[in-house]
Amino acid sequence: MNSFISSIITIFLTVPLLGFFIIFVINKLITKNARKSFHKALDYSNILFILAVHFLLITIWGKSFFWWILLFLIIIAMVFAVIHWRIKGEIIFTRVFKGFWRFNFLIFFLAYISLTLFGILRSAVTFTFS
Repeated sequence: MNSFISSIITIFLTVPLLGFFIIFVINKLITKNARKSFHKALDYSNILFILAVHFLLITIWGKSFFWWILLFLIIIAMVFAVIHWRIKGEIIFTRVFKGFWRFNFLIFFLAYISLTLFGILRSAVTFTFS
């Protein structure tokens, strides 16, 4: 049973787009609202993309950049809070967190795609020329 759960988690961390799609479909069946389902899938699968980027960085360069990722997340959260405070005059944490979390989805989705392509190209080049 443990190996089955481990395999499922590994699949979702390797292919977070699959996790996004499954979360979207389940939410769509429950709510019947595509827009709300898309946003829920975006919110819930964000952690999959963050972890996938972490493991891609380990695979490509052989060392962990987890602390750099955490530092990046903290800096982005601080920037969002300051911008929200400058515009609104007060900080509404739920709105700041929602914007921060969805921005991180965009960043880590693009990082996941870029690192995947880079890893494939790097492996192809080293295999071809070695």
